[in-house]
Amino acid sequence: MQLIPCPWCGPRNENEFIYQGDATVLRPPDPGAVSDEEWTSYLYLRDNPRGLHREHWNHRYGCRQWLELERNTLDHTIASTPIVTPKETP
Repeated sequence: MQLIPCPWCGPRNENEFIYQGDATVLRPPDPGAVSDEEWTSYLYLRDNPRGLHREHWNHRYGCRQWLELERNTLDHTIASTPIVTPKETP
């Protein structure tokens, strides 16, 4: 089991958190103005990076705050957990 460093609660077991998606993908500001292809790309097409990657997580069974983890996809080490402001939550 992996420990995730919550900025509010300290290190916690990963089963208290839920993965909420790629933090590098931004929602289109006006979804009605994008083409079907652009919307499909936003919804379904994701990179599968090797190395450091930013991800949104929610501390569901703890403080219920949003985190943005920078996690290495090769060895699952966590480089940082900056605090996510409400306007940045997925």
